[in-house]
Amino acid sequence: MIASRNLGFVAAAATLLAAAPLSSIFERWTWLIQSAIAVAVVGGVAALTRLLRAPLWGQVLGMLAGLLLALTWLFPGGTELFAFLPTPDTLVHFGDLLQGSLQDMRAYGVEVPDTTPLLFITVLGVGGVAVLVDVLAVGLRRPALAGLPMLAIYSVPVAVYVEDVPALPFVIGAAGYLWLLVTDNVDRVRRFGRRFTGEGRDVDVWESSPLAAAGRRLAVVGVALAVVVPLAVPGMTGGLLDRFTTAGEGTGNGRPGQGGGPGRIDLFAALSGQLNQSEVTDVVKVTTNEPNPFYLRFGVADELRPDGFRVRPPNGRPANRDLPEQARRGVQQQTYRATVEVTKSLNMPYLPVYSDPVNTDGLSGNWLYDPSLGVVYSNRDNSRGKRYSFDYVRSAYTPAALRGAPSLPAEHPIKRQQTQRPLVRDVELLVQRLTQGKRNDYDTVRAIYDYFSRENGFSYSLSTKGGTSGEDIVDFLTNKVGYCQQYAAAMAWLVRAAGIPARVAFGFTNGSSSDGDATVLTNRNLHAWTEVYFDGMGWVPFDATPAYGVQGSTRSAWAPDSDAPDPEPSGTTAPGATPDDPAASAGPDRPDPANREIDPGFDPTTGAPVERAPTWPWWTAGALLALLALLALPALRRSALRRRRHGRPTPVPTPAATGDVDAIVGATPMVVVGADADRARADAHAAWDELLDTLVDYRVPVDRTETPRATAERLVREAVAEDAESASAVRLLGRAEERARYARDPLTGEPLHPALRTVRGALAARADRRTRFLAAVLPPSVLLRWRLALGDSSSRLVTTAGRVRYRLLRWSPRRLWADRAVRRA
Repeated sequence: MIASRNLGFVAAAATLLAAAPLSSIFERWTWLIQSAIAVAVVGGVAALTRLLRAPLWGQVLGMLAGLLLALTWLFPGGTELFAFLPTPDTLVHFGDLLQGSLQDMRAYGVEVPDTTPLLFITVLGVGGVAVLVDVLAVGLRRPALAGLPMLAIYSVPVAVYVEDVPALPFVIGAAGYLWLLVTDNVDRVRRFGRRFTGEGRDVDVWESSPLAAAGRRLAVVGVALAVVVPLAVPGMTGGLLDRFTTAGEGTGNGRPGQGGGPGRIDLFAALSGQLNQSEVTDVVKVTTNEPNPFYLRFGVADELRPDGFRVRPPNGRPANRDLPEQARRGVQQQTYRATVEVTKSLNMPYLPVYSDPVNTDGLSGNWLYDPSLGVVYSNRDNSRGKRYSFDYVRSAYTPAALRGAPSLPAEHPIKRQQTQRPLVRDVELLVQRLTQGKRNDYDTVRAIYDYFSRENGFSYSLSTKGGTSGEDIVDFLTNKVGYCQQYAAAMAWLVRAAGIPARVAFGFTNGSSSDGDATVLTNRNLHAWTEVYFDGMGWVPFDATPAYGVQGSTRSAWAPDSDAPDPEPSGTTAPGATPDDPAASAGPDRPDPANREIDPGFDPTTGAPVERAPTWPWWTAGALLALLALLALPALRRSALRRRRHGRPTPVPTPAATGDVDAIVGATPMVVVGADADRARADAHAAWDELLDTLVDYRVPVDRTETPRATAERLVREAVAEDAESASAVRLLGRAEERARYARDPLTGEPLHPALRTVRGALAARADRRTRFLAAVLPPSVLLRWRLALGDSSSRLVTTAGRVRYRLLRWSPRRLWADRAVRRA
């Protein structure tokens, strides 16, 4: 019974440790305190029922009742008895909290605040998992299966977190699961009595058995691999502003939205990669009865972090049903019909639609619509090759109507969520300066919108510059050079700093080419812009990107082109320039756009893409050269080794013995070896080593235990028996090595290197084509030497680690404590 209570405590603690990844969802730690209370109540009731020897079903009912009491006390509805006894109204209150949690999931992105509905569903889930873990680990004695409900907790942040879940919470949860397994196995082993090692001796209470030590090592290695290996795999997410893309070329090679699901796509990086491609690709064909449609949109990023905007996971209803209409106060609205055909080059879990769709045709139940984000998405399908139709409502805003829109109250959910931002001092000061004296939200937004103009030094370019401020947005506002993603994100950031909800939208501008009645949109039409929320009007688009850098750019009455030239007298117009020419606006008080850096991928006049030579052949050639250099290393090493053996340095001769030397050293005679003898021995050893490497290269067996003469005779019999010249060369090399090893006087004056060439030629003629190719390109002797060197290094490393571990174990507190106990006894 004591062991069961101990295992039940570990099961409860392991459940709380497994809930550690939830810390990446909530802003505060309230959920952990309340979950700990609920799990403690469940664990205490479980221990009490086992103390009363209740059956398993009784233990389950007791734990569920304890969880209900804990929830009643933590989340009261005001109708409880004695503050913790639930009533029927309490259950109704719990149902309302469940409904409220669904609404909060749609309204908030991670990290979420401590709202009562979200805390309730979290504590309910953790408490339910605690019940399952206790039943599996203690009641059924199947602790391994308890990992399934614990994994269910971990799957929640994995499903809703925009980026990868941090590694530390996973390690904590894995440690709790391993603790549960170890506790159960220790309890099972204790039933057999005292432990013994493999040698049959008793194991001291402080000394770990070899099996337990191996288990701990395997557990640590397993957890480490589970954390490290995913870091080496290319991720599907990234900073959605591409970390504001302040340095480098802003390049990318991924197609928009490939990989992952909704909320896990780096729309900023994908859009940047498409804009930087030199090849123009058809992406979407759209047909609409609206004369002048606005942008076709497919995604929204509305969660602002220090490294930029991120996509929040959408949450919606089936898109093949009637969709909710967005009522807009004081705005003229008209319904239109559109048909969209997505080509095979667009593969993402979003579908391009115009704003405010009211119904769709041709979509399966896999596609959902999020009214708060205005996106059509799927968790199980992609847009590739889809054809569908939809009705949508086009809203025509006016500056007067937008000026009359009241500001949102501070407690409004949209304002609370869509004005969150990191505090950057330079941004806050800039917004204060731009919005000083503005009396309504529209004038405030227009002041920020008009700031991103050529008159203030802003220009369009896909090539961006870095900065030294440490803040990406400050660098962009300082350099004033960028492309659509940066303009859209920067304006949304500044509008949020002014206290007005804003977000970044993604989609397509209007196309310039047509295919019958359909308008063709290419990868050059991909675009990002800003959407600002006005009370009673909804999300209103503002495109701050310079119009000359965006194909199909559309401007509106409430957000006109701030770079459009002002009317000038005819006398001030440059010769040959038209009033619509951007160069006509250049004057003494205006910067000349020709002096500005513009995107080399676009024609600044027509907006058409400029064909550029593809860069992939250079990358391919460089990769092939690097591969060839890597493959050539063994052959180069073999050639260098052969040259070194052929030209060994002449040893320094030893001085001859003289009577003066004998007088110095006494009566002890000195053995003198001449320089020619040393050189002959060195040449013989080098030639023999070269012969053995040649045998290895041509796959001739080599026995290191044979004498040189035995090896030479075996080669004559097996390898070069038909060639008398080669047989003589082999015997010469064997005799030279034998004399160099064992004789007083080595063999001198014999041509060893010509003999080596003769033997090498005979072996090459005898070998097949594959063996000759490998001997020349990937010599087996070099590869074998490298493998042996790697094995020796590994052995030395293991030996050194063992010695260090042995020395550390000598000072282990566990061993010192055990020795102290033995001495006292």
